[in-house]
Amino acid sequence: MQIVGYETGAGTDREPSLVVSNGGDIEHESLAVGHELAYTLGDRHCAGAVDGTGHVSCDDPAAPYCESHDSTWICARCTGTCLKAEMDCYREHAIYIAAFAPATFKVGVTGRSDPTVRLREQGADRGAILQYVEDGRIAREIEARIAAETPLPDAVRVSRKIDGMSRSIDEDAWRRLLDRFDVEAIHDFQYGFDLDAAPIAETLASGTVLGTKGRLLVLERSRARFAVDMRSLVGHDVEPGATPRALQSDLGSFGT
Repeated sequence: MQIVGYETGAGTDREPSLVVSNGGDIEHESLAVGHELAYTLGDRHCAGAVDGTGHVSCDDPAAPYCESHDSTWICARCTGTCLKAEMDCYREHAIYIAAFAPATFKVGVTGRSDPTVRLREQGADRGAILQYVEDGRIAREIEARIAAETPLPDAVRVSRKIDGMSRSIDEDAWRRLLDRFDVEAIHDFQYGFDLDAAPIAETLASGTVLGTKGRLLVLERSRARFAVDMRSLVGHDVEPGATPRALQSDLGSFGT
């Protein structure tokens, strides 16, 4: 068995899940709140490719990309080939600002018809839609200008997202930032769970699911709470059963 992907559930009526290959057949391991996840992680290697009929595994030991995998995915990191421009550049794009508690902000663009889906995929706490433009080229030019002039980054580290998971948005900082723009819409996102302290960053696939926030999975195990970047799970071989290895304790993250 191998974890070959994940779904955040954003913009769909499907619950979040891990995509697991079992002998080439695809299974969706639920990440619904309260679900008991119980896998032990093994070696990590290429995740292969998922097509319309199942999973195509790869014998290349390089993780997590190979020629077979890259032929299916839009951006091939190992070759530098990118089909994204010809696939999505010629449709309407939105320029947005995403906010992550307490005061981390980024600028981005999306070609999705509903830009809030992209914001939820990233686990944003707030989102502001600045404007819509006719294609991706124009959107990226505006994004680059905003990034240089504000300045705002176009990416946020996972560790910063985890650090802010138990905190609220700094309203003053958010308002001061938005005052610099003509904003079309503002969105506030809720993910269905509250934490009284930041969870511990870990790579594991066993514990009780407390919820997901974008690609971050929050698990509780032995009275401690852990945040797992689901992208870090992709490519791992897995065996059924909770991992026996000891994990860092975080009694402070457990509500009393």
